[in-house]
Amino acid sequence: MKKIKKVDISLFFTFVHVCQAQADYAPYFSDNGPNSKNGNMALFSLPEDTAIGTQVHILNGTDPEGDPVTFGIAFEPGFKDYFKVDSQTGIVTLIEELDREKQDEVEALISISDGLNKVVEKVRILVTDANDERPEFGNMSFIVNVPEDTPSGRSIFQTQAVDRDNGSGGSVTYYLQNTHNTTFAIDRHSGVLCIKTGEALDYEKSRMHFVTVVAKDGGGKFKGKYQVLSSSATVTINVVDVQDTPPSFVGLPYYGYVYEDTLSGSEVFTVVANDGDLGNPNTIHYSIVSGSDDSFIINNTSGSIMVLDYPIHLKKVLYELKIQASEVSPEGGVVAHAFSIVTIRVVDLNNHPPTFYGENGPQNKFELTMYEHPPEGEILRGLKITVNDSDQGANARFSLRLVGPRGLFRVVPQTVLNEAQVTVIVENTEAIDYEKYQFLSFKLLAVEIDTPEKFSSTADIVIHLLDTNDNIPWFSIDYYIARIPENSPGGSNVVSVTATDPDSGLWSEVKYSIYGSGSDLFLIHPSTGIIYTQPWATLDAELKSKYNFYVKAEDTDGKYSLAEVFVTVLDMNDHSPEFNENILEKTMIIGAPVKIKAIDDDAEEPNNVVEYSIMQSDPDNIFDINIDTGEIKLKSYIKSMDIVQNITKQKDCKWSVVVQAKDRGSPSFSTTAVVKIDITEATQLKGPMAAFLFQSRDNPMKALGVLAGVICVMVLLTVLISTAIFMRNKTNNRIMPARHIIKKRPKDYRSRTVRTGWLKFRRSSSPSEKFVAEDPEQNRENLNCNKNVQPPAALPCAPALPLPPLYLPKQNKPEWSVPTVSGSVASKSKRQSRENNGPNVSSALMSELKMKLQRKMMESNTSHY
Repeated sequence: MKKIKKVDISLFFTFVHVCQAQADYAPYFSDNGPNSKNGNMALFSLPEDTAIGTQVHILNGTDPEGDPVTFGIAFEPGFKDYFKVDSQTGIVTLIEELDREKQDEVEALISISDGLNKVVEKVRILVTDANDERPEFGNMSFIVNVPEDTPSGRSIFQTQAVDRDNGSGGSVTYYLQNTHNTTFAIDRHSGVLCIKTGEALDYEKSRMHFVTVVAKDGGGKFKGKYQVLSSSATVTINVVDVQDTPPSFVGLPYYGYVYEDTLSGSEVFTVVANDGDLGNPNTIHYSIVSGSDDSFIINNTSGSIMVLDYPIHLKKVLYELKIQASEVSPEGGVVAHAFSIVTIRVVDLNNHPPTFYGENGPQNKFELTMYEHPPEGEILRGLKITVNDSDQGANARFSLRLVGPRGLFRVVPQTVLNEAQVTVIVENTEAIDYEKYQFLSFKLLAVEIDTPEKFSSTADIVIHLLDTNDNIPWFSIDYYIARIPENSPGGSNVVSVTATDPDSGLWSEVKYSIYGSGSDLFLIHPSTGIIYTQPWATLDAELKSKYNFYVKAEDTDGKYSLAEVFVTVLDMNDHSPEFNENILEKTMIIGAPVKIKAIDDDAEEPNNVVEYSIMQSDPDNIFDINIDTGEIKLKSYIKSMDIVQNITKQKDCKWSVVVQAKDRGSPSFSTTAVVKIDITEATQLKGPMAAFLFQSRDNPMKALGVLAGVICVMVLLTVLISTAIFMRNKTNNRIMPARHIIKKRPKDYRSRTVRTGWLKFRRSSSPSEKFVAEDPEQNRENLNCNKNVQPPAALPCAPALPLPPLYLPKQNKPEWSVPTVSGSVASKSKRQSRENNGPNVSSALMSELKMKLQRKMMESNTSHY
């Protein structure tokens, strides 16, 4: 039973499968309408400018059983595969470029399959137009022959262009490329070319015309952009000549010449005329209408004009012949004619050159004597020249010019016809100079102007110049520089000056003289120009080393020029260096030099440059001297008085040094002097004031100057303080005393204490205490009646004088010599006092400065009160 059941189940499934196979339906495409891009491509269209690779459609279809379907596309054999399809998605892609003008529809076989069944449909894909074609002119001849008498407005040619596009892109309109400068017009729709209204063709003006015709389509889109396409063609229009123009003469105007040697019957001139209708010309016949006076004839066919008589027998010089050119048709009739004038001149031959004549006939050389620098514009009347040309007319026309130094003279006239009198006029009087030229030579040239032969002739003109005194003597240079040694004897030559006068004869002789404030010591030879010193003159460079004066050069007429002379007296070494005294006394402080000075009275270096040297000292090798400044200082190893005392046994430490002052002149001079040097110890004072006093020991005027400055500052401060007090009191409405009366204090007057604590007196018996300042208006009433009580004003106290000197030196016995820069030399009395009291240079210096300060203060206070 189990087996039976199994058999039944398998049979059942087999039956079901067979039933299903019998019921399997084929897939089919969807139809979504004519404008749909999704379906079976029925009535599908595509623009020809679609880009390759564009997805243009999607095939869509279903299987009734719902099985998956695949798509395919194929083309008939021999056709391009324009599309491909994705078998799964049904997307159709363009793979080949479309061209509607070549193929306006594409047939394709599309298929759909469910794996068992496949459905194939044939579809037609329409290719729509895009504006991608230009209008094209047909293969026709664009050469047109048009008679020149064609009336305006007449059609002469039709152009045709075809655009293979359809719609607006296939419509064609026509126009001419250059409508402003053409004789033609075109119909924009038909392309018919015609002669523009009001215009006409003329074979004689233009035998050919070129017209450019442009064909333009109506425009359309191509690849998404709107565009208009055009093309052009050139139409060549040949103008055909017709008989409508009279003959015309060629080569106008006409001029002929009959020369004096022309033979009778000779050809004079030939006229030429052409038919105006060059395309179909007629025969031209010539004839003389008037003006020949039976002296000329013309050949009927060639137009050659001939003379009938000898020129010498002709009655006129100028003939005007009226010539007629007639156009004769093949039938023998005169179609048209034209006239022209031929001018014939009887010409004399150019067989005579210009010729110069003097008073006695033909002449080719003329001479004249005159003074230099004649007035400008003056005529050279001594020259009598005539020029003549025997020819006639243009052959007798020639020009005149002078050949030689330019700008001196000019000739009149410059153009001559037949004959003229020649005049030579002065043009540049300054250049006519005897000193430059003793004679002037020119050539007078006559040259024919309008003749081909250019005959010419020349005449020589020689002008001899006479000299005048027109120059002044000139020095070779503007100033002379001379040098002469100061020891030159009287009558020595200084310098030689030279002036020249370009004039000749007596006018060239020059006389020299000198003048000026510096010329007293000098003389000049009037003829040679040699300047020398006066016989008694003595030159000294130390007294005066520079002289300048003027030298004058004068000719016989008094014309002169000046030059300046500078004379330098050269210094000679004629002075020896001199010390102020033969024996000099100097005080030397250890560490500070002393200075000696010698003066050389020579005027210039190196004669007045002094060099110093130590000739002798005892003991030796103690001092050094600066060769240029004369500063004497101790050797570098001597730094204290102990070393000095060890060198010498003398207690006064005094040396005698022989010093030489020698100049640098050649030969050199020298002077010696004895310098007594007293060596002392440096001051022990400290502080800036001590240093200042020590530095000023040899220059008391420096100390007095500083003291005067201090006093001025104190006076200025006093004035400022008084002014401030006065302004303060005035602000407080206080009345100050009008004036102060200074009285001499009584002997029993007790001095008041001064409120200024900074000013203290060393002594109460100061000279300033002898005077007291009182206010005479102190007890007067208050004149302002303002009840203000004026307190007694405190008088400013003058600073106390320093201590009086312990002793005053006598005026007739000075204790100190003239101070030097580095130290002072003490006298014998002072040295003796110092030997008794011991070496105390600082105290002596302080005492001296104190005395001078006290003296200055007394004088200042006395002048103040």
